[in-house]
Amino acid sequence: MLEMSKTVELRRQLAAALRLAVRFGLHEGVCNHFSVRVPGDEELYLINPLGVHWSEITASRLLLVDGAGVVLEGDGVVEPTAFFIHTEGHKARPDAVCIMHTHMPYATALTCVEGGRLRFVHQNALRYYGRIAYDDGYNGLAMDADEGERIAEGAKGGEDIIFLAHHGVVVHGRSVAAAFHDLYYLERAAQVQVLAAGTGLPLREISPNVAAQTAKQFADVAEFEASYHFAALERVLASETPDYRD
Repeated sequence: MLEMSKTVELRRQLAAALRLAVRFGLHEGVCNHFSVRVPGDEELYLINPLGVHWSEITASRLLLVDGAGVVLEGDGVVEPTAFFIHTEGHKARPDAVCIMHTHMPYATALTCVEGGRLRFVHQNALRYYGRIAYDDGYNGLAMDADEGERIAEGAKGGEDIIFLAHHGVVVHGRSVAAAFHDLYYLERAAQVQVLAAGTGLPLREISPNVAAQTAKQFADVAEFEASYHFAALERVLASETPDYRD
């Protein structure tokens, strides 16, 4: 009964995250995907179905799939690259309850330039100091488990953020709230960097000592901050588009 109640809660939270991604321009068409590992001994995941716009997502429209990609609950199918990226990602990081993959524009822009890295030039970027891996190889679409596993390699060191060359980003979170909080601020940090670089003036790096200290300050309040941020955003959704919970 407890696990069923938790699954209902995770469905609502994942649907909220998908709806919120639309509000902040983090989505792309009907592509990209968010997943949650369902608690329990079985390998089960909640994931958004292929071909459903994120603004249409409701809790009940999410698919429940097993480790082989068989749909156990819900109408629709899992997009192949979603299945391989997410199942291999969850295996690589069993502590990651939620994994979010997007092609959000500013963070993705950093994956498309030589030496593209998130630079520690703004306070928001320091949230990710020591938490980022970079996959600098690009092998086309992730259409098999081998490519999903190769992408997931970047997270095996415990990094929560992976920048995928010529592609996008993957964010791992110990809750839906934590993953969305990181996704949101990652795009904001990348946006500030791109805008600053666009001035043509040299970027001004924050010293490693201050960066490490500030990253620890962020880490100390991360769970608290993420839960409050996500709860506030859910209240907005519940007020304006409450059908996401259906």
